[in-house]
Amino acid sequence: MRYSKGWGAALIVMLLLILDQALKIWIKTHMQLHESIEITPWFYLYFTENAGMAFGIEVIGKLFLSVFRIVAVGFIGYYLYKLVKQNYTFGFIACISLIFAGAIGNIIDSVFYGVVFDHSFGQVASFMPEGGGYAGWLHGKVVDMFYFPLIQTVLPDWIPVWGGKEFVFFRPIFNLADSAICVGVFFLLLFYRRTLSTSLSKEK
Repeated sequence: MRYSKGWGAALIVMLLLILDQALKIWIKTHMQLHESIEITPWFYLYFTENAGMAFGIEVIGKLFLSVFRIVAVGFIGYYLYKLVKQNYTFGFIACISLIFAGAIGNIIDSVFYGVVFDHSFGQVASFMPEGGGYAGWLHGKVVDMFYFPLIQTVLPDWIPVWGGKEFVFFRPIFNLADSAICVGVFFLLLFYRRTLSTSLSKEK
């Protein structure tokens, strides 16, 4: 039984990584930075890049962030291995697999993209350019593309500070890896808080 759970976890990780990287590579090699494609009035493929965490949050230096991600993914991978070995429920394993896959997906951008792609400012990037990439190892930027402006309006003038300004919901632009992390965390908190607490206490 644990072997089937292990294969299930591996399938989730591999499938998400393939889809995440295929989409990012397509965006990078077919669109210029800040170019957008309207799918529906409330869903765009909007090409942007960020050097930070999920949804473009930038709080610490790029090199430190990349190294931190790699170390964190190592711990998550080991934790996932222990969960499979101890035969935890597959739903719980699947949540951790989603988080693990999402973290790896963004690490690949950070580690390799600066070396294997040139920049996307005013041009479509090429793969393995002759003049080298736009940055060194561990200094690549994460490719984001999903933009859902579900509500676009101007706030009433009577609202303090923000009155008369444009309001967009949902403004953050993200990628499939970010989505996997958020979905994994959401279902962990919704269905597996007790299981998570129990499993972490065993690791201490």
